[in-house]
Amino acid sequence: MSAVSDELAGNPRYSVHQFHSEILPDDRAVQVYLPPQYMEEADRRFPVLYLHDGQNLFDGVTSYIAGRTWKAHTTADQLNLEGEIEPLILVGIANTGLRRMAEYTPTRDFKMGGGEGRSYGRLLVEELKPLIERTYRTLPGAENTGLGGSSLGGLISLYLGFEYPEMFGKLAVMSPSLWWDHRSILEWIGRSVGEEGKRPELRIWLDMGTAEGARHVRDTDALDRLLLRLGWRGGVDLEYVKAEGAVHDEEAWARRFGDVLRFLFPAG
Repeated sequence: MSAVSDELAGNPRYSVHQFHSEILPDDRAVQVYLPPQYMEEADRRFPVLYLHDGQNLFDGVTSYIAGRTWKAHTTADQLNLEGEIEPLILVGIANTGLRRMAEYTPTRDFKMGGGEGRSYGRLLVEELKPLIERTYRTLPGAENTGLGGSSLGGLISLYLGFEYPEMFGKLAVMSPSLWWDHRSILEWIGRSVGEEGKRPELRIWLDMGTAEGARHVRDTDALDRLLLRLGWRGGVDLEYVKAEGAVHDEEAWARRFGDVLRFLFPAG
């Protein structure tokens, strides 16, 4: 994770930090990308979007498939320049390779294992988020803090959003792996909202590509119906997009990332 492309190596708004956790065993890289206004307005504070699989977000040198990234920084910069979104800080948390599945799953699957998502959530809430807030000029409050990812990253974002709604008020749930552990996340959401007596204040982007498989589309349809039944309002605090012909890869998520930012962090 030490290599950085020439483009980003010369960018003062991009930095990579090695992060050590006392909760989970593996050190991991954390990438931070600042908006231009961060350098220009010394007293201004900014919302933050935390994103999983950080090595795939910005830099083709570190991405899982070389050269294929979400282009998260260039998309954010362009929409910021055009006045379509509020300036925000992007924080990418790299996965740890072999332990990715364990950390990004909220429950243990009988066949596949996993289930360390609660500990990963503690890492974010108790260690990383406070560090980012001490280091950078961030806006406080869940309404200014987002969490997102794709695939298993989408699953863990969904889980942690409902587990910590007082910390993360905006969720980017992209191509989520809802199939994990026999779709137990759907039952858990329904139960947790029912037990609390009121739904958490979450603004949720949800998507799935139509070419990702009929089963995954059906699962995401089921989540959309569940959220609507629990009180979310389509086009208001819930946006569900079925991306026609989109497959399960970085290029597809890159194409949708601008719409994610427009919905979660619209210009005021």
